[in-house]
Amino acid sequence: MKVTVVGAGNVGATCANVIAHNELANEVILLDIKEGIAEGKSLDIWQTAPINLYDTRVKGSTNDYAATAGSDVVVITSGLPRKPGMSRDDLIATNAGIVKSVTENIIKYSPNTIIIVVSNPLDVMTYCAYLNSGLDSKKVFGMAGILDTARYRAFLAEALNCSPKDIQAILMGGHGDTMVPLPRYTTVSGIPVTELIAADKLEAIVHRTKVGGGELVNLMGTSAWYAPGAAAAQMVEAIVRDQKRIYPVCAWLQGEYGMKDIYLGVPVKLGKNGIEEIIELQLNDAEKLLLTNSATAVKEVMSVLDNMQTA
Repeated sequence: MKVTVVGAGNVGATCANVIAHNELANEVILLDIKEGIAEGKSLDIWQTAPINLYDTRVKGSTNDYAATAGSDVVVITSGLPRKPGMSRDDLIATNAGIVKSVTENIIKYSPNTIIIVVSNPLDVMTYCAYLNSGLDSKKVFGMAGILDTARYRAFLAEALNCSPKDIQAILMGGHGDTMVPLPRYTTVSGIPVTELIAADKLEAIVHRTKVGGGELVNLMGTSAWYAPGAAAAQMVEAIVRDQKRIYPVCAWLQGEYGMKDIYLGVPVKLGKNGIEEIIELQLNDAEKLLLTNSATAVKEVMSVLDNMQTA
């Protein structure tokens, strides 16, 4: 089993580290465009193997996609953060160019791989990878929901003074302020969370979850990496171990939830074939409205990419 992580920044390196420590593959390739970065971080990770007792071989490569040949799963974390003076359209244009190039190079050497996109803006970058991969949509999807639900569950565990292990939750929609946490589908060891916490406190946690990424940027001056890297690695685990896990994933919808031709966060079953099933929840009217509003926002961003390609 071979897994490639493209982008050796904080998120990519963390993802590769978790994959190696959990022995999810025989070999992990960490690739980056910056000379020596991937090689250095891979060597550092590999040197923890005798300490943490794992066998996964971690190797780094500077822009040599031949090293990724035969990858079963590829995680794409490449892209630039938004800089002062840069518009949303500028960010999309820049990162779409990066994701397009990465995807084309990956497919050249691993035509049957499964691609997990982590690059931002998440929903539209997943769409970009799908357009340029030629793969079935069940094999190209994005990581956002696992990270967002992890934040939601962590905040709840704090508020309830309980173990985060006991909290299960589903979150839908786009990755950003329009995401749709679903308290009605949130439980603590099977107990509806609404029976354990006051409505106003739960609403505050839902709001904090929606701006969770921004909270970390304000604290550190940069985006998060531990949780995003671990979330992507958890998706890799579900695939390589064929676990059939039910996770919220950015998936290509073709009629599900009444939506078509859009990448949006929904619950799916993840296994060796990628997305093996898209699960349709019975949403109430309020939840449907929130999801529709989120989809509208995502569609607007996707249309920016479409217009760039047709210009």
